Amino acid sequence: MTGWVLGALALVFAALPAFVFLRNLRVYTPPAKAPPASRGLNEERPAVAILIPARNEEGSIAAAVEAALASEGVDLEVVVLDDHSDDRTAEIVRAIAARDPRVRLETAPPLPAGWCGKQHACAVLARLATKPLLLFQDADVRLAPDGVVRLVGRMDELKTDLLSGVPYQETGTLFEILLIPLIHWILLGFLPMDRMRASRHPAFAAGCGQLFLARRDAYEKMGGHATIKASLHDGITLPRAFRAAGLHTDLCDASDVARCRMYRGAAEVWRGLAKNATEGLARPVLLPIVTLLFLLGQVLPLVLLATAWLWDWPTLALAGMATALLYLPRLIGIARFRQPVLGAVLHPAGVVLLLVVQWYALGRAALGRPAAWKGRRYQSVHEPPT
Repeated sequence: MTGWVLGALALVFAALPAFVFLRNLRVYTPPAKAPPASRGLNEERPAVAILIPARNEEGSIAAAVEAALASEGVDLEVVVLDDHSDDRTAEIVRAIAARDPRVRLETAPPLPAGWCGKQHACAVLARLATKPLLLFQDADVRLAPDGVVRLVGRMDELKTDLLSGVPYQETGTLFEILLIPLIHWILLGFLPMDRMRASRHPAFAAGCGQLFLARRDAYEKMGGHATIKASLHDGITLPRAFRAAGLHTDLCDASDVARCRMYRGAAEVWRGLAKNATEGLARPVLLPIVTLLFLLGQVLPLVLLATAWLWDWPTLALAGMATALLYLPRLIGIARFRQPVLGAVLHPAGVVLLLVVQWYALGRAALGRPAAWKGRRYQSVHEPPT
């Protein structure tokens, strides 16, 4: 294969996600700031249940509940479901509930066969909630004081039944810095959000499992979390189930309405990304295609530049343009989503590492090895429910 063909391939496959990313920035915007009057006690306030499944979350649950209780401009209840924790999770929440009647601690019933623990906990929480709006959040999410009222405002503005967004992602270790920012890169680089907003087709479903706001009537209409009971990847499967029921889902930039440190350390990042990979990229037909696209667009340009003595100037010019385009979304991510500079600089290495995780997950599933998370083992799901 001649050099200019390789350069052209690199340029095309670097340009495609960069172009989609730039287009999506017009659509993927943060909720508007709530006017001060909307936070007043005398105004009619939206009624929201903040629902937090918690299994062995003693290190994070207090901060999650306290942040939820600081929410402004909403009629609030906070329900925490202790999912058979063997640490101090329940004790910590019980102490907060003793001084604030808006908090309720509930205990999860035994996990039924065929259910993922998180989906079962969310289904139970929805039944326990008393408000017409249901905000499902992970125990490591910290809401901003105006976060809930802004999300409600965006939901009303978009007239959507389910709203999600990626919170600001806190990172610490190198694995986190390399892999976690790729959430934004994949979401904004490969989902045409204008098509998502114009259509209710399940193929355009996307969300972030860390944070979902749902209308209760729509949630009950689509069958709730029971429709995705075996799923380990509700970020995809919950909005897909809403859309399969004829409902509307949407996305917004949640980086200044909530924050989250999803995983801590290399081992947790690896296990966390691998556990649900077969419902996302790591599907038998999809992953080979994704691997080719990612390697051509995100790795090949630098390989060509690193072996410059092998190629002519037209090839190197194409590789240079491709390199600029592959880095463009990551540079925007530094400014727009406060992503770490090191992760952007090492973007090609992060993409390769992500592919390694995906192939590991696919291989594990092919061998029939279950995924393990929070002391439970689950068989991998190859296709998201519809």
